Amino acid sequence: MTLEKDVERLLHDAMHRSRKSFKQTLNAALRTGLSVQTQPPRRKRFVVKERPMGLRQRTDPAGLNRLAGVFEIDALCSKQVSGATAG
Repeated sequence: MTLEKDVERLLHDAMHRSRKSFKQTLNAALRTGLSVQTQPPRRKRFVVKERPMGLRQRTDPAGLNRLAGVFEIDALCSKQVSGATAG
């Protein structure tokens, strides 16, 4: 591991003040630095903004989903039929 000059200087100063070995001082500094729990920044709450869909009155959006499902099934069946006739 290579220490940058400023970090090395801080480490040697701490060794001198604490009168501990390089290993003890480095381990203590790492424990102190890594044990600090930082809180992630609070995010603004995501809110979905409602917009009108432009549907006529009495149009059931769930009914549109069922209709889309029917079209999807029809498309899948036509792919299978065309694939069976091609092979």
